[in-house]
Amino acid sequence: MSKEIDRSDREWRQLLTEEQFRITRDAGTEAPFSGLYYNHNAPGSYHCVCCDQPLFSSKDKFDAGCGWPSFSAQIEHGVVTHHADYSHGMDRTEVRCHRCNAHLGHIFDDGPAPTGLRYCINSIAIQFNEQD
Repeated sequence: MSKEIDRSDREWRQLLTEEQFRITRDAGTEAPFSGLYYNHNAPGSYHCVCCDQPLFSSKDKFDAGCGWPSFSAQIEHGVVTHHADYSHGMDRTEVRCHRCNAHLGHIFDDGPAPTGLRYCINSIAIQFNEQD
């Protein structure tokens, strides 16, 4: 894993679009079935849009039918962190980038074997890197 990044909101606003900032820095959520990657199936890896940390592999991507890109595992243990999230009257587990603390989405325990996990990720919080 790469060295952690700590920037001010002002610095992040200069680097990100308004929507990227809303999702990654203010823990927003994009509308289901609206993101670039929910139905994307090319081989490659998905990186944090804020710091380019590799987060998920296309090998672990699956169609959960929820409208957001879904992955059954992290690309490497520890690249994302889990946090209790009680917002909007729900009890969920938030997923953040370990390197820059960007909000990515949430994790649920209704994914496929062998992990049983579903990382439900906002498309705008990630960028796709095609395999060579």
